[in-house]
Amino acid sequence: MYKCCLFDLDGTLINTLAALTRTINLTLAQFGLEPVEEEHTKIFVGDGYKNFVKRAFAFRGVEEEGTLEQAFAAYRRYFKENCLYGIKAYDGMPELLAFLKNRGIKIAVVTNKGQEQAVENIEAVFGKGYFDRITGEREGMPRKPDPAPALYTARALGVPPQECLYLGDTNTDMRTGIAAGMDTVAVLWGFRGRDELEAFHPMYMAEDPRDVMPILEK
Repeated sequence: MYKCCLFDLDGTLINTLAALTRTINLTLAQFGLEPVEEEHTKIFVGDGYKNFVKRAFAFRGVEEEGTLEQAFAAYRRYFKENCLYGIKAYDGMPELLAFLKNRGIKIAVVTNKGQEQAVENIEAVFGKGYFDRITGEREGMPRKPDPAPALYTARALGVPPQECLYLGDTNTDMRTGIAAGMDTVAVLWGFRGRDELEAFHPMYMAEDPRDVMPILEK
């Protein structure tokens, strides 16, 4: 029986596509570059803001290290101002979370979004203190797909990995959950497609948050 569910944030718990796209486009504009579309953002994100910026700038033909360092600083500044822009929970997610809470299953977030912004996002959508743990990117904490953030979170909650269910929407999440020794759910409502996720042979696949409920009733 699962005693804890660990969720990725962007593309899994919350649709943050508008905020991410707005932020990267403000950053690109500062350097005189054309914007990207939300469909590009879906592919560029997933393993930290620096990689997101690098991919967006490379897409516009810019890979010079000095420019990228300036772009990282600009992105952080714009993101602080826009991280809540248009964000919302995915349909069915509030019902799934209520289902988990009613059964005493702990809920946590494991994300490559910065710790401060991760907390801000979660609290804006779900309220303060709703989740048992929020683990974001910060100094001394490796980024996913390193399993360390997931294992740290499980340990902090006193739940062994084999009793955790890890949910995410990208190849980064599949690699994280599997490396952590957790049963992993590939969610299909997020930023990536079925083919990318199926390649990692997750334990389960879900097209809607409510599809996770029967998994937890087994």
